[in-house]
Amino acid sequence: MRVLSKDVDANARLPRVTISFVSKDEHEHVTLPATPFANDVACALDFIRGAFFVPDALTKGSFFDTIIASFTRVHTGYRERTTLLGETQMECCNLGGRVPAHLWTRRSEVEAEALTQLGNISRLPWVEHLAVMPDVHFGKGATVGSVIGMRGAVSPAAVGVDIGCGMGAVRTNLVEHDMPDSLHDLRLAIEETIPVGFNGYERPAFFAASREVRKQTEGLLGQFSSLTHEVQGRIDRTANQLGTLGGGNHFIELCFDEGSRCDLCRGTGDLPEGACYRCEGNGTARHAWLMLHSGSRNIGKELAEVHINRAKKLAHNQDLPDPDLAVFLAATPEMQTYRHDLYWAQRYAMLNRSLMLERYMNVMRRFFPNVTFEEPVLCHHNYVAEEHHFGEDLIVTRKGAIRAGAGEMGIIPGSRGTRSYIVRGLGNPQALHSASHGAGRRMSRSKAKKTYSLEDLAAQTAGIECRKDKDVLDEIPGAYKDIDQVMADQADLVEVVARLSQVLCVKG
Repeated sequence: MRVLSKDVDANARLPRVTISFVSKDEHEHVTLPATPFANDVACALDFIRGAFFVPDALTKGSFFDTIIASFTRVHTGYRERTTLLGETQMECCNLGGRVPAHLWTRRSEVEAEALTQLGNISRLPWVEHLAVMPDVHFGKGATVGSVIGMRGAVSPAAVGVDIGCGMGAVRTNLVEHDMPDSLHDLRLAIEETIPVGFNGYERPAFFAASREVRKQTEGLLGQFSSLTHEVQGRIDRTANQLGTLGGGNHFIELCFDEGSRCDLCRGTGDLPEGACYRCEGNGTARHAWLMLHSGSRNIGKELAEVHINRAKKLAHNQDLPDPDLAVFLAATPEMQTYRHDLYWAQRYAMLNRSLMLERYMNVMRRFFPNVTFEEPVLCHHNYVAEEHHFGEDLIVTRKGAIRAGAGEMGIIPGSRGTRSYIVRGLGNPQALHSASHGAGRRMSRSKAKKTYSLEDLAAQTAGIECRKDKDVLDEIPGAYKDIDQVMADQADLVEVVARLSQVLCVKG
């Protein structure tokens, strides 16, 4: 059964809804009258608006009865997750705002502070759609894991202070057999080559980069004088931090996938002279991947803070439910300046990852002279894009979320000791073609340090070449959500291309 159309009397805020659909043996018009659950009706219509196909099982009864039956489970303004219109994992919630929140997790699993933030977002007059990823958690201003579609406005806090933060990954031809018994020397070489924490290079690293990266960087830095005046005078630091990791949850990793048919013995496990050394005779070779996570470094943070503070002072933002959600409006000088600086910082972040990957590759070439690399997968997960959804031009902010349009490649990392995923987007319209950016924290850094010991850190990162000292205790895997559950919750947003396990990790 396929939904054909819907008609809403918008002036009365959904007092009367007509749904037309077609099934194998009938064409039926259903009229849904006024109910106390207008936002829940809107949720059902959002499913329909996404052109989902309804399972044939639902054609046995009235479509109207099916909808009403789902609404009988409504008590506090939201309904438990349901497969009303197919295989969706989404739960639609009324958080007291003008638009519902579309959650790819159970509402009961979202911390109260994050729900309050999401409710504040849903009340903004410019918001047209709110999607919440399964790694959702409390953040500064806007919730981490939120995807917000606004009409004619953008909130800098809905991007975050690390503008353009994201991921990069590259598959190599190396397999487990190629690795030495210890990866300690390799980790030290990476740490010597790529500065971490607050550190930068003494001389800009892009001078030794590939011609393409060098050309793009020279062009980008050549535009530095056009950025807002508050950051002028910082070009040297900005240039010296390009190609550096930073701290916090940023990382560089070496991972192995679950394996594919051995390219030497073609999956037979045998060669004329005996067992295949690349797959050790089992026909499957686990390939090594380079992976890293970083953003726009200090310049991105400074630009974000400048514009967040500017937005808070504007007259139209004085009565917002949360001052941190202050917005710039379209066709204003403030919006023009913000967009210019924002897109500059997003380009800087992408170049930062590209340059780090090049330097990481050079380290690998020193240790493994015969290594080769495939095309990298690169993606932002803190950024703004101007997109078209549901017949409207929207400004979409993704804070802790990747774009997952149909066929688009992305990266969803776990934490050390767990798994990470290379994914391909399914283009789910209700998620605004998005997916989670990782596992997401389940406890704050301070709580993680109080909850876990260095012995816990050593146990949870056993078998991984990485630092295990007090300065990285707040990044213990136990401080994060279960990445496998996060992936299960968004099975209708992405498909898994590769599952990766970490064997080496560099932290800031």
